[in-house]
Amino acid sequence: MDKLLGFFMILLLPSIFMAQEPGNAGFQGFDKVVPTKANKELQAFVYFYQQNVAMNIAPQNDFLKGQIVGRLFGGNTTTTSNDFTALYAEQRIIPFFVYAPRIFDGKATIRTSFEIDWTWGDVAYGTGGNLGSAISADQVNIQTQNVEIELVPGKNWTINLGLQRMFDTPHDLYRTTVDKFTNTGYRLAYFGTDGVGVSVRRQTDYNKTKLGFYKLYENNVELNDDVTLMELNHQINIAPKWNVGGSVYWVKDNSSGKGGVSILGQGYASPLANYNGTYRFPISADPYQSDVVWLGTYFSRNEDMMLDRWFMSGFFNYNLGSIRQKAKGSNDFIKSVSMGGFAANLRTGYRYGQTTGDAVTADLIYTSGDNNGISDKKYSGVITANTWGSPGGIFIGHGGYLLFPHGNVVNRFVAAVTDISNMGYGIVGGTLNLARDLIPNKLHSKIGGAAGFASVAPVGGGNFMGWEANGKLGYDFGAFLTVEAHAAYMGLGDFYDSALTNGGVSERPVNPWLGFVCIKWLIF
Repeated sequence: MDKLLGFFMILLLPSIFMAQEPGNAGFQGFDKVVPTKANKELQAFVYFYQQNVAMNIAPQNDFLKGQIVGRLFGGNTTTTSNDFTALYAEQRIIPFFVYAPRIFDGKATIRTSFEIDWTWGDVAYGTGGNLGSAISADQVNIQTQNVEIELVPGKNWTINLGLQRMFDTPHDLYRTTVDKFTNTGYRLAYFGTDGVGVSVRRQTDYNKTKLGFYKLYENNVELNDDVTLMELNHQINIAPKWNVGGSVYWVKDNSSGKGGVSILGQGYASPLANYNGTYRFPISADPYQSDVVWLGTYFSRNEDMMLDRWFMSGFFNYNLGSIRQKAKGSNDFIKSVSMGGFAANLRTGYRYGQTTGDAVTADLIYTSGDNNGISDKKYSGVITANTWGSPGGIFIGHGGYLLFPHGNVVNRFVAAVTDISNMGYGIVGGTLNLARDLIPNKLHSKIGGAAGFASVAPVGGGNFMGWEANGKLGYDFGAFLTVEAHAAYMGLGDFYDSALTNGGVSERPVNPWLGFVCIKWLIF
């Protein structure tokens, strides 16, 4: 959860990080976006978020009263009911510090960010993240998000070293608006979290290239039992309004499931898969080695929505690879499972008014499914970083709340499809949203809908996952200070007639709903 939520610090700051390095020769002009004090070496930004929530979703496990991530009716034990209404308030504060010593003239910068979350009135006088606001407070609960340095060896080149944002995008992670992260490239659906490693970028007006190496799990330092990610991502501006790109991502997993998220572990056969809503491979406990490669391409038109009224983006990504198992004490592989699945996305819209808040947008996604598990020794669905992290990939930015996950969260990140693999069944669906600035750049509104079908029906259930209706109203009191009200309702389909998808109950669960009022404030 910590990995996901550091990203939401920038939900309200379309350009704020562009003001960080006024002396960086490779990014001249960024300091003019938001006024800052000249030659300020140390800068601090603080993101505050508080929301008051009502919904009919809650976990059945008493140990999951606080932080809840993953698929509705999944391994997190979440369920819906007409017998209760969950009423709670939760809060977050994320301080972000940037230090660029004058002696390096903007060519060396260190960034750190931390997170403190809680549900109002949860616990006090203890140790642990995501809680600590009961009477008397005094909880030890700070969580580390980013600790990294950036070096600028030459014009247009940057090197980021340490714990940093690990996003499936060629864009600069600390000088790019959140809309570009969630609406272009692979939209964080594959890799949208934090990771430790090194990334190298070269960015010009027409090309963006990114190389990355990340250590997901080290495990025993003397053994070859690591999980490592490598990436190559390149984007070209082929016309004033058009960008196209391609990428290769490679995860080498020799861990046999060692390490992982708390008691859930990690990897193909771990309980983390059920928790996050990915496909859980029914493989034995024998040691394994695995390689997964993602080959993808993407495009975008009029990313900022202001060059003309039409905008569009999309991607296609194919994952392939294998899991190879050995008998304990043997060096010979005795079993093998291959992989081959893909996802395709198209987002398009029309800005009919004067602001980017005056637009109608359609967002469609298709992911392949597997109708027989690995009985044929092949998995035909999608793999994402949610196999290794919680969550590791986040498909947000589509305007949905319950069918697909929404980005306004603190401790609870739950939806019907929190991983685009949809437990290996695949998904065919999308959203339609109509947004209107009732007062330009001041009073915002939106109504939307969503629907989805599983590419493969589960045993005992059908393909139709359900439909959703939602709405939002927000008001900006000032720069980066906003109050919003949100509501959503989902009608479950026959997909949830299956005990494999509905939490093991004998009948279709109650339809989920939620509503919340929130305040967002970026202080700088």
